[in-house]
Amino acid sequence: MTILATSKGKSQSAKHKIEIKDEKKSNALENENLEDVINAEIDNESAEETAEAVNELDPVESLQNELTAERDKYLRLAAEYDNYRKRSSKEREMIYADARINAISKLLPVYDNLERALSMECSDEAYFKGVEMIMTQLNAFMEDMGVREIPAVGEPFDPNRHNAVSKIENTELGENIIAEEYQKGFVLGDRVIRFSTVVVAN
Repeated sequence: MTILATSKGKSQSAKHKIEIKDEKKSNALENENLEDVINAEIDNESAEETAEAVNELDPVESLQNELTAERDKYLRLAAEYDNYRKRSSKEREMIYADARINAISKLLPVYDNLERALSMECSDEAYFKGVEMIMTQLNAFMEDMGVREIPAVGEPFDPNRHNAVSKIENTELGENIIAEEYQKGFVLGDRVIRFSTVVVAN
């Protein structure tokens, strides 16, 4: 009986020790799990703080991007307006030049007739003086409009400004030199209103 009791006591003691060990292991596992939970919470908090920091920076970056986009739009609009302004100004100048050329072209026959009248002999001095005054006024008007005569006699022939109707041989003049002018030509700026009608030597 004593042996059985002793044996039983030892068995219970060993069992108790095993239970204590299991409890320690369980506690250790719980502590490890608790540490993992704490670490996970810390990581979550760090992630949330980082996200908040990014969210705080995002509005600034977003505003900068919007500002850059609006600036690009403004620059494009300014460039388009500048091109439109230059194009409109050029078109207005061309329309004005066309209108002046059209008006002066209609006056050229009057100019030619006055020039012919002045080249004729006239016994009435007052009449001749009147025609001369009209021609002077017409020349002043054309000068104010920016119209210039095309140089002809003695100048080299230029097909961009002169219209040759015939050729002659003249040893006193060089090659392709204008010998005579039948009708005066005029330019407005770089644009020819009427070509000079000329005779070219050699």
